[in-house]
Amino acid sequence: MASNKKTSEQDFPKLTAGETARLGWTVARMAKRCLAGENADRSDLERKFERIVDGARDRAEKNAKKDRK
Repeated sequence: MASNKKTSEQDFPKLTAGETARLGWTVARMAKRCLAGENADRSDLERKFERIVDGARDRAEKNAKKDRK
């Protein structure tokens, strides 16, 4: 369910400690692949990054609905 839109700061949700750690690890792996050369494929890590952010967005929406009740 990864979307093709780029993540902007406005719709970037507040992250939990676990999400922050997973995103940091994923970004570090992406950087390492960039150092490997131009032909290194990072698309799997970019999709993983988007999945983590999408999950955080879903969690934030669920919590917002819960707080409204």
